[in-house]
Amino acid sequence: MLEFLKQPWPWYLAGPLIGLTVPALLLLGNKSFGISSSLRHICASCFPANIPFFKYEWKKEVWNLVFVFGIFLGGAIAMQLLSNPNPVVVNPKLAAELAGYGITNYENLVPTDVMNWTSLFTLRGFLLMVVGGFLVGFGTRYAGGCTSGHAIMGLSNLQWPSLVATISFMIGGLIMGNLILPYILSL
Repeated sequence: MLEFLKQPWPWYLAGPLIGLTVPALLLLGNKSFGISSSLRHICASCFPANIPFFKYEWKKEVWNLVFVFGIFLGGAIAMQLLSNPNPVVVNPKLAAELAGYGITNYENLVPTDVMNWTSLFTLRGFLLMVVGGFLVGFGTRYAGGCTSGHAIMGLSNLQWPSLVATISFMIGGLIMGNLILPYILSL
């Protein structure tokens, strides 16, 4: 059983399990799946200010914080007990393309040539980490939720805004990955 858990699960098994979180949350407490709202709950609980966005009954959403903590805890346990000691294999075509940009070192799929403290103070690192992080946060707030909330919960509830948001996420990802990212990596 432990060996089965250590292997990547096929899409036809992992996808339905992720999808079953939607009816489970709805049946267990009429709750919506989403991760980005947890940051709002943390800010509302830790920094009670006179900001209207943070003035709500955040204590009713404690379940969401427990859910997010469970994701973190599950990941930490899986990393300790189920991690594969072999190095992660990157597709040779991707490795060759990244090598063209000077990215040759990976640690658990993180390109350490770009994602490190020293790179943060370069134009390329600043664009990727700081500007990119800001844009992700802005997009999440502007879209009214993150990709998991819209693509998993919103689409399963047949919500038109979630369809628009998910299509926009996909188009944005394609543009970023194929047009903008190669330019930034060549800096």
